[in-house]
Amino acid sequence: MKIILAQPRGFCAGVVRAVDIVERALAKYGAPVYVRHEIVHNRHVVESLRAKGVRFVENLDEVPSGAVTIFSAHGVSRSVETEAKARSLHTIDATCPLVTKVHIQGRRYVAQGRALVFIGHSGHPEVEGTIGQIDGELHLVGDEADVEKLPIAAETPIAYITQTTLSVDDTRGVIAALHRRFTDVAGPDIRDICYATQNRQTAVQNLSHVADVLIVVGASNSSNSNRLREIGEEAGLPSYLVADSSEIDPEWVRGAGVVGVTAGASAPEVVVEDVVRALMSIAPSEVSTLDGPAETVSFRLPAELAS
Repeated sequence: MKIILAQPRGFCAGVVRAVDIVERALAKYGAPVYVRHEIVHNRHVVESLRAKGVRFVENLDEVPSGAVTIFSAHGVSRSVETEAKARSLHTIDATCPLVTKVHIQGRRYVAQGRALVFIGHSGHPEVEGTIGQIDGELHLVGDEADVEKLPIAAETPIAYITQTTLSVDDTRGVIAALHRRFTDVAGPDIRDICYATQNRQTAVQNLSHVADVLIVVGASNSSNSNRLREIGEEAGLPSYLVADSSEIDPEWVRGAGVVGVTAGASAPEVVVEDVVRALMSIAPSEVSTLDGPAETVSFRLPAELAS
């Protein structure tokens, strides 16, 4: 059996930064450090940090007054920021800079007098945070059908922004529907789309040309990991999302010539390596990596943790 790893895969720069922020806050201020929501959507990352003294909460009323509190990579609404300030919490913002960029773009479009359309998944933490960061008229759409239901006149100037875990391919149809329905449409440059989301999806598309089965390492609540599995299925591959090696069914790969393996942007490489070892225990295997771009992007840490 051949095992071919997608390139790139796993941690993106935003996740690396978020996890590094938590680790450095622990080292500087000591445990416990509180994190609102999971720092990233991955059980292994969360459990590792919890073992070091991180306490994950969904609501700020679970945090003692004055405690060190970190906002997750997904971002938070202004109301959460206001609540934290009112409770004198020592906050550190681990929001991915690309998510923050979406917030800034949205505010700029609203300031221009445009109705804002947000392409994203209802209920996702990033979506909730972004909606809470932008004042003015904002409409959330998930697909082309939602565009047709928008209560906006065709001649109204509009603009769109997108959830960062959606790629150019994911949003192309919705953006086309907006241009069909409205006469004045503005949106971010294609270069503003999250590089990591696009790169990982392109890698899976390339992997689907040579693999017989696809294994995606990632959390069930990870939007980008689920999308990688969907792309494999759309290419006609039996595709499975696993949190770790314990979830692999040997029957998935029995008789397969080539097994493709990738990982969502919040999945650690150590878990990928464990999955590969589990696959090698099922059948004698050779492991290789598909050609793909090397990611060199890195994001600056908050000043209080930079040194």
